[in-house]
Amino acid sequence: MRPFVSSALTTIALAIGLSLGALSAAGAVEGKLVLYTSQPNTDAQQTIDAFKASYPKVEVSFVRDGTPRIMAKLRAEFEAGVPRADVLLIADSVTMEGLKAEGRLLAHDKADVAAYPAGIHDPQKAWFATKLITTGIVYNTKAALKPQSWLDLARPEAKNLVAMPSPLTSGAALIHAITLTGSLAKGWGYYEELQGNGALAAGGNGDVLRQVATGEKLYGMIVDFMAIREKAKGAPLEFVFPSEGVSAVSEPVAILKTTSNPEAAKAFVDFLISRQGQELALKQGYVAAHPEVALPAGYPARAAIKLMPFDPARALAGEQAARKRFSAIFE
Repeated sequence: MRPFVSSALTTIALAIGLSLGALSAAGAVEGKLVLYTSQPNTDAQQTIDAFKASYPKVEVSFVRDGTPRIMAKLRAEFEAGVPRADVLLIADSVTMEGLKAEGRLLAHDKADVAAYPAGIHDPQKAWFATKLITTGIVYNTKAALKPQSWLDLARPEAKNLVAMPSPLTSGAALIHAITLTGSLAKGWGYYEELQGNGALAAGGNGDVLRQVATGEKLYGMIVDFMAIREKAKGAPLEFVFPSEGVSAVSEPVAILKTTSNPEAAKAFVDFLISRQGQELALKQGYVAAHPEVALPAGYPARAAIKLMPFDPARALAGEQAARKRFSAIFE
């Protein structure tokens, strides 16, 4: 046999062997898995269906609610000594940092994060980012002022016309406030200026979207995908990634230390941070955390989105102080 034919056959055999090995490993993972998530129901079901296509022997059920309610349910279960969840997929890394500090999370030491830049995931591999959901500025197309900077929302032209989600009810808004005050030169003085300019801080991102889309308010702080999706549907909206940068939540996934099926839980995490799982996030209309995955329609190039620095552990330590400071300004 000629050398190059032998080499080619060896390569093919190796590839087949690796594929069969992967299939065998997937087939060995089985049993039940309970997911607690803040994903929308449709996204959660799509994620589970895609996972089960690779791990057909795993029976996955999920409980869906906003992160604060998911955590309230989980804490009640901790108190009773019967946590049901195996895996958490929730909005923010600060909440995950709190669980990590309490010793509630199971590290996945063998998770493959080689494709990701440092700082995206927890260094101890207790939680892993799955998306980058940023908060920027949305404005109604009838607005005269076309904001490009966070400071524009405090200008006279925006007086009484700005809406924002409250950090007291939205985890993403709390992270946004902590990030923004840590990055802008004015710090909390920026929020004081917004309050003095008549900005309304109440409710969640959905409330902001409604107010700006209807023209009740002309400007708002909001998570990117909501405004970009509604614009694509014909809503009179524009979304801006401000010049100073944006905050981001990463919708992290983590395994509870009390899981009854650690192998299936690790497989679920592996799927979410794999290229396949990250392509699913793109298909669902999100910015994937994986740096090589394209961005959805309506977004600028990845390099054009500037992320403000954020330290989840430091944010956790300052969380209560940030809530109190915000309350003192807006209530």
